[in-house]
Amino acid sequence: MSGTAKVWVVWNGQAASTGGAAAKAEGHSMESKRQVTVESSPLQGEAYSSLPRDGAGLNGAGLNGHRPQVLDQDRFHDASERILGSINKVIDGKADAAKLALTVLLAQGHLLLEDVPGVGKTLLAKTLARTVDCTVSRIQFTPDLLPSDVTGVSIYNQSSRQFEFRPGAVFANIVIGDEINRASAKTQSALLECMEEHQVTVDGHSYQLGLPFMVVATQNPIEMEGTYPLPEAQRDRFMARISMGYPDKEAEIEMLETHQATSPLAQVTPVVTASDVAAMIATVQQVHVSTAIKEYTVAIGRATRDSARLRLGASPRSLLQLLRAAKATAALDGRDFVLPDDVVDVAESVLAHRIILDRKAASSGDTPQSVLRGILASLPVAQDPPGAWRRDRHAV
Repeated sequence: MSGTAKVWVVWNGQAASTGGAAAKAEGHSMESKRQVTVESSPLQGEAYSSLPRDGAGLNGAGLNGHRPQVLDQDRFHDASERILGSINKVIDGKADAAKLALTVLLAQGHLLLEDVPGVGKTLLAKTLARTVDCTVSRIQFTPDLLPSDVTGVSIYNQSSRQFEFRPGAVFANIVIGDEINRASAKTQSALLECMEEHQVTVDGHSYQLGLPFMVVATQNPIEMEGTYPLPEAQRDRFMARISMGYPDKEAEIEMLETHQATSPLAQVTPVVTASDVAAMIATVQQVHVSTAIKEYTVAIGRATRDSARLRLGASPRSLLQLLRAAKATAALDGRDFVLPDDVVDVAESVLAHRIILDRKAASSGDTPQSVLRGILASLPVAQDPPGAWRRDRHAV
């Protein structure tokens, strides 16, 4: 995203470019706009007739219809280090959160940032988005936000006498959903299809989304007034949940010294292109997973379902996403095969927000995280001979 990004304001799915003046569109004043802004989107305000629809799109084909090339280890490491370095310059003392956010992006998942106000949830989402030279949209979820503001709407064009699809804010490579639990369940559900199937269906037509595609949502778990808690089906769409937490003393002092005059976010420029990210995703997909690792992953899921302390265990979708996140973790660590430690490293972030405690366990002070730690500690890991994790190599 080079140059000055346009901001698009959407009224019921119709977009108008805005500048510093009090712009108007379709007879509506600026005060009547819904809270949807898009940073640099070439799609908003245009008829969506030239982009893929009805299943003939980017799924399985890669970026712009071309399958991305797999990167070698040095190029992959160089690209990942540039992304992490750029994020860590802005987010002080949260290297683990930055790595997990990149892991989710490379694993083709979606990220839920859940924590108290003021700890950098939105800042992390914006920084990750700005490190990649691709389209980025931001949706401020509010109670009056409509599903059509997210997905788009068909508008009748009197000159052509045809309905034209005006894309909503979800048509971007990275979609930042701020305070997602402030919108109604009907609006939240507008994200279900696009998060799972990378497509949007409006008026009987399915429109494919591009690659990469990632939803980064934030929510405040403390303030419950005027919010709509995410249903389990929605939470299960998010590959991982991050709780930022407060920074340590040194990081907080560094933040006070560097952030008081200007925001470091203003200095962030893209360090990789969308094509680079697509190639990194293709590289992660080639990471080898042995049969023993698959059996270990399934054992974790079945243990959560059999646990007397859990009312709801891990879903099959969560195990698939756990394995994808483990593959991305292995790639970021410089390996082309998955170890059991890779699965353990991401298990808490991937599974904790999906499981539900039994009432007795909740009243006794247990948490989903503590139950998962107990399960991981009790499960035996297959002691294969050296090099067994690399055997029988094939794409998973």
